[in-house]
Amino acid sequence: MGTTEHHGAADVIAEPLLPSPAVEMEPSSAPPPLPRRNMFAFICATLASMTTILMGYNLTLMSGAELFMREDVGLTDAEVEVLAGSMNVFMLASTLAAGWVADHLGRRRTLVLANAFLMAGALAMSLGTSFAALMAARFVTSLGSGLARVVAPVYNAEISPASTRGALSSMLDVFVNVGILLSYVSNYAFSGLPVHLGWRAMYAVGVVPPVFIAAGVLLVMPESPRWLAMRGRQSDARAVLLRTLDTPAEADLWLGEIKRAVADAEPPPPPAGRGAGASVSIWKQLLVRPSTNVRRILTCVLGLHFFVQASGVDAILLYSPLIFRAVGMASDSAILGATVAMGAVKSCFILVGMLFTDRLGRRPLLLASTAGVAVTATALAVTLYVGTSTTTSTSPATTAACLASVLAVVATYSVGYGSVVSAYSAEVLPLRLRAQGSSLAMAVNKLMAGVVSMTFISLADAITMPGCFFLYAAVTAAAFVFVYTRLPETKGRSLEDMEVLFHK
Repeated sequence: MGTTEHHGAADVIAEPLLPSPAVEMEPSSAPPPLPRRNMFAFICATLASMTTILMGYNLTLMSGAELFMREDVGLTDAEVEVLAGSMNVFMLASTLAAGWVADHLGRRRTLVLANAFLMAGALAMSLGTSFAALMAARFVTSLGSGLARVVAPVYNAEISPASTRGALSSMLDVFVNVGILLSYVSNYAFSGLPVHLGWRAMYAVGVVPPVFIAAGVLLVMPESPRWLAMRGRQSDARAVLLRTLDTPAEADLWLGEIKRAVADAEPPPPPAGRGAGASVSIWKQLLVRPSTNVRRILTCVLGLHFFVQASGVDAILLYSPLIFRAVGMASDSAILGATVAMGAVKSCFILVGMLFTDRLGRRPLLLASTAGVAVTATALAVTLYVGTSTTTSTSPATTAACLASVLAVVATYSVGYGSVVSAYSAEVLPLRLRAQGSSLAMAVNKLMAGVVSMTFISLADAITMPGCFFLYAAVTAAAFVFVYTRLPETKGRSLEDMEVLFHK
């Protein structure tokens, strides 16, 4: 009977949805080797995640570029603060719209649209000649960044087998940090050019990659099986599941769970081109009349996204040159070299978190990360207090201690906060609410990131720079309590089985 079902699906798989249906046409008694199936899911998750490289690149490129933009464009401190943090605020529009766009166009086409905005934004930034032009370019970039930041983790969670979902979902954060590291490398590499060319070259580098990423998404990636099932395309959904899960039996089991999840959703998903009414209903299910389980899930997801940015990491990523100068590091090349080291450490520890999320689970990594950030941010605050309160010149030991503290903060942040939050949020949200719920969560994330990044200089003037990091450490200590008391473990569970965790 299993063989008959498998051959029946093969006729459907011959459609152009997937480029190589030969694998699925094998009898179910002789499925393809496990590594090959996992490799296809890995390739899909990689392509989806690569869209966020440019988001990370453009977000933190300002940390070094502003040293040259001040002189070339004539930016004031207030304009630098607004320009640096504006991308997070601008992303609110695209993050809130991303769920509807992803449900309407599909996950794959939304990622292509994100790449188009990222390419246009990078080009506009490299050509900007005034504060207003740069703000407009920042807005265009934010449209692509918001779409990518919401849709990529949703796609990765929906395409991944349970055995590797944590790692594949965390891949998005790996590529965000690759983009951050590349931005610091770009700051350092182009710092020797004339002032009017150096920062423009930094942004111009980001114009070409989105073209190749979008082409890869269109040519290689299938649509999410859960989105296909929501559109009534059950056979296409099964075809994708056969390619991305470990066995045909697992694909049939998951398809059955997806069908039940779609059938339980009220109202049913709209046909293509008529999504507005259902979108309103979804927002009602999220915000107006949520069920007890949905309310508990939203509390966990929104709380997690609030705390991950209230920890103050964007203050370090965007204003590390100011932090290093505060303790006596005067050379621009030394400062930019320190930011490269910071980006390298952040990327390495993101990989550590990715490797252990399916082994240890999401909750242990989040607990370790929140505790670690609270301790290391306190150490950074103490170091800054010592370095900025002395009446004599800052010693090399204080400078080294400050750099070590910064590296420790980004390392402990990355191992859990930086690698688990997006994956966890996409996992626990119910199927029908996943795209819109992820939009809402990312809106909270970016609102807090905007608050931190657009107030750091002013807050440091008001309560001192050490005071800022004492505050961030206290908030992160509260985050540890939140994770310990509210967040259940999700490791190894199917996406359609998550709501069981929130029953009491």
